[in-house]
Formats: sequence, C-alpha cells, structure tokens
Amino acid sequence: MLDVSLIERALKKPGKTKGGLAAAMGVRPGAVSELFSGIRLIKASEIPLIIDYLNLNSVPIMGRVGAGAVIEPEHEQVPPEGLGEVELPFPIAEETVAFEVSGDSMLPKYENGDIIVVFKEQRHPVSSFYGEEAVVRLKTGERYLKTIERGKSAAHVNLTSFNAKAINGVKLEWIGEIYVTLPRGQIQRLRAKAAARARKAAKTHGGRAHEK
Repeated sequence: MLDVSLIERALKKPGKTKGGLAAAMGVRPGAVSELFSGIRLIKASEIPLIIDYLNLNSVPIMGRVGAGAVIEPEHEQVPPEGLGEVELPFPIAEETVAFEVSGDSMLPKYENGDIIVVFKEQRHPVSSFYGEEAVVRLKTGERYLKTIERGKSAAHVNLTSFNAKAINGVKLEWIGEIYVTLPRGQIQRLRAKAAARARKAAKTHGGRAHEK
C-alpha cells in the first residue's frame, strides 16, 4: 500500500496537482483530499495510476560510475536533470539518483551496464561504510563503484575491487549508499515494458481524440 505522506510530497513537484491526480485516478476531485484526511482508502487498482502520474518510481540517471574505468566529471557533461530516467518496479520514498556501471572490476557482482540506485545525500559518516560497496566521489572528482576500506588515517580511505588494484589513501567528497541494483537485463525489460505502456496510452488518447 502507498504511504499517503509519499503522495503528499510528490504533489509538491512542478506541474502536479490534486486535480490532476484525481483525473489520472478517474475519481472526483474531492476524493484525493479524502485520502489525506483518512476518510477514504487507496484502492489496489488506483496504485499504478498514482505511481504513473506522480512518477513515484522514476529515478534520474546522473551519469556513469567507474568499476575499473575512470569517470571524470569534466569529460562527462551531465545536465542537472540527468541523462534520462529509469523506472523501478516499485515506488520509492527517498531522494535517490542512479548511475550506470562502466567497467568490469566489480564482476561478478556488478556488470558493465548495470544501474546502481543510491541515496542522493550521504546519510552516515565514512566509518560506517567500511567493508561496504558504495558509489563514491573523490575530492579530485572521479566517481567509482568500490568497496570502502579504512585508510591509514581517519581522513583517508582505500577503495578495493574484485578484479582490480586497490586505490589507496584517497579522500572522499561523497558516498552514495546503495539503495538497489538493477541488472542490465532487467533494465532492458523494464524499458521495453515502459515503452509498450506509452504506446498503449498514446493509442488510447488518440482514439479518444478521434471520437471527439
């Protein structure tokens, strides 16, 4: 079941309104306010309609992350809104961004072309990530998908991979805690499904316009 607070936050996005949500759900305008007040419950059939209208499962892809390959921001011009979006098979309640894996140093767990969804803001201190895989950005700007290990000092870390030499004694600017990983094959299936849904919607809208 969708959390009503998630819907309320999503309605603050530009272009999203209670009226628009009601229209997408096929209900009278006052029904949305009734959801927030607890008078009305969300029906199972309305969940996908709400998710689609509010883009509750869409995550912006903010570029590539190196798993062996070095990805430097000055060589990758990414607009603020990202390079596109990936649709997850479920709604998300947190601010997240996605990166496409480039390289093979984290095989067999992560493959070239996989999508890594991470929390947009670093939520914990560096020390809490020791021994964990994460997307990291170095003080010098490079981005990697690596395992974070304790360095010689509290200000430095070592970054290790399954199939590459360790990067030792570096300072981190940001750590993207991994929320979910989407294998390349699953991404292709999700995109094909989204494209089919868009074609169906366009056909439906076109038929309605023709009737008018």
